[in-house]
Amino acid sequence: MLLTYVDAIRQALAEEMRRDPAVFLLGEDIGIYGGAFKATAGLVDEFGPARVVDTPLAESAIVGAAIGAAYTGMRPVVEMQFMDFIACCFNQITNFAAKSHYRWGAPVPMVIRGPVGGGVHGGPFHSQNPEMYFAHTPGLKVVEPATARDAYGLLKSAIRDNNPVLFLEHKFLYRRVKEEIAEDGPAIPLGVAAVARPGRDLSVITYGAMVQLALETAQALAAEGVDAEVLDLRTLAPLDRGGIVATAKKTNKVLILHEDTRTGGIAGEITAILQEEAFDDLDAPILRLTSADTPVPFSPPLEAAFLPSAEGLKAALRRLARY
Repeated sequence: MLLTYVDAIRQALAEEMRRDPAVFLLGEDIGIYGGAFKATAGLVDEFGPARVVDTPLAESAIVGAAIGAAYTGMRPVVEMQFMDFIACCFNQITNFAAKSHYRWGAPVPMVIRGPVGGGVHGGPFHSQNPEMYFAHTPGLKVVEPATARDAYGLLKSAIRDNNPVLFLEHKFLYRRVKEEIAEDGPAIPLGVAAVARPGRDLSVITYGAMVQLALETAQALAAEGVDAEVLDLRTLAPLDRGGIVATAKKTNKVLILHEDTRTGGIAGEITAILQEEAFDDLDAPILRLTSADTPVPFSPPLEAAFLPSAEGLKAALRRLARY
């Protein structure tokens, strides 16, 4: 089936609900309305309101109820209408869901999924990339797929995992990428990066919507004789340290690209990994290209200036290639 990114998410949800009666969905407007981005459209017709549960506008209550359900052996999948509002339930996620297994051996098989990211003029309350608040928290897994096939396969693994998983879906990708996906296809393991484009001259390490920007830019630079490898992290916690080190050892030059703001972004952690494990293989300084350290602007021209751009990435990669 040729599926968009959002269709792939819906397909994975439906198949996991058919496979396991313990899987159920809860969130704001996910039933009859089908969710703000229609990721759950039609699921209430097949599974009924007891398994596709419309909730009040109360993220803290939604996540608290999901944690309780997970404690009893259910496998809840929470939809955040926008991931920006995950801040409302930070305490439940970081102090209860993340620590339960460590504190008293209780699994918390729960997924919190929903849209992140800019590029759609959503402004500062509907465009954030909150991954690093949670990638820093032991006990949580953080996933952000870049393709429809990865969205499908990684969501299956997230639902089957016995630990809490944050599943971040870049809204810019929902209807812009499509792939052929087999019905009842395989799950994709968490924690394993993928080489989205092999190359020999330098590596771009990235994830989410920035993978598409990296691939388009690498294609453009190929005409200039620069062969860029693109490594799609796919999972931010745990990081695939082996994949990160392998691409650096292969090309000897690395740029880390992410849409999250610069200070405290995952580029700093990846840089530390490479300094510790691949320093002797590097032929140039590790570069970063990120968003600015400001809230996400609502104004389209300001948002464009805030986000990493194709021209900015080209310039950075040309500089890296010349080094």
